[in-house]
Amino acid sequence: MRLSKSILLVTVLLSAITPAFSAIVFEESASSDLSGSGSSPTVIALTAGSNQIFGSTGRDGSNVVDRDYFTINLPANLQLTSITLLPNSTSGNLSFIGIQAGNQVTLATNTTTASGLLGWWHYSPSDINTDLLSKSSIASNGSSGFTPPLGSGDYAFWVQDSSPGLFNYGLDISVSQVPLPGAVVLFLSGLGLIGR
Repeated sequence: MRLSKSILLVTVLLSAITPAFSAIVFEESASSDLSGSGSSPTVIALTAGSNQIFGSTGRDGSNVVDRDYFTINLPANLQLTSITLLPNSTSGNLSFIGIQAGNQVTLATNTTTASGLLGWWHYSPSDINTDLLSKSSIASNGSSGFTPPLGSGDYAFWVQDSSPGLFNYGLDISVSQVPLPGAVVLFLSGLGLIGR
């Protein structure tokens, strides 16, 4: 009984250390358009928890593709754990998300290779409520690939749909604190839950 209460106490204390919340950090309809330039993407600040970004992309009547570029910075104590495609996201024939390390996307828009990207994915409505970070992590067409979660540093994102029309998307970028197993073990030892 005492062990159960101690475990419950530890669970409550640990959940208090990492606050979880959901916040819209950027919404094109309420703010300005996300940058259309990979060399100067919109800077978006994220915090631990759920960070939602809403935008739109597509090809207009003048045959111009509206591309969205944004960049984030994860400090040493945070990691990017998932990017979930939110309900009501739409797509044409070829919706795309790409991720590059650094604060710019350096690939040309007419590139035939993903060399330089960490990863990418062609998403569709069938990917709603799916983690696009995991799907884009596999090395493909020249991208390097990666193992989620993404650790501290700068990351740049490229979202587009080259189909005629306007296609809305919502991304829920989940950021969590980097686990500190040594500190947790020390904490549990201090409570007398281990080491007896």
